[in-house]
Amino acid sequence: MSVLIRQVTLGDTPRLVEIYDYYVTHTAVSFEYETPSVAEFENRVRQISAEYPYLVIEADGKVQGYAYAHAFIPRKAYQFCCELTIYLDKDARHQGLGRALYTALEEELRQRGFRNLYACIGVPLGDDPHLSMDSPKFHERLGFTLAGTFRKSGWKFGRWYDMIWMEKLINQEVSP
Repeated sequence: MSVLIRQVTLGDTPRLVEIYDYYVTHTAVSFEYETPSVAEFENRVRQISAEYPYLVIEADGKVQGYAYAHAFIPRKAYQFCCELTIYLDKDARHQGLGRALYTALEEELRQRGFRNLYACIGVPLGDDPHLSMDSPKFHERLGFTLAGTFRKSGWKFGRWYDMIWMEKLINQEVSP
């Protein structure tokens, strides 16, 4: 398999929406209820990529996932922190693509001087057909640790979900 990680382009947007749609309509990984239009997603890509890295991963020439950083909290004091987001095509999971994509994103953030990386992750309250513990386990394998839990903060598919925040500290020596 030939793998390429590159910056997103607006031409990627229809494929990104296709990937994201699965998570909106079938899972509680995303807490959105409706899949955004291609135009709305293009606006999101423009806004995020203007300030933060937004990467896609291709396998054999087809986009299989995307990951990006965005503002953790939009206040100057948090300028060295960012939140990360990643989505892979549902059939491209567990092949190492997510690890490769997140590793590339982390390296770019390190080079840009970021210090703290955060991930906001939905977790099920027991066995659940719409959400597993795959994301927390993925982040843990990549060096993230639990920073906090918000109890029953997300409502989707007629049930409550907890939200956890995980963090990874990079660039410890960075200071203003």
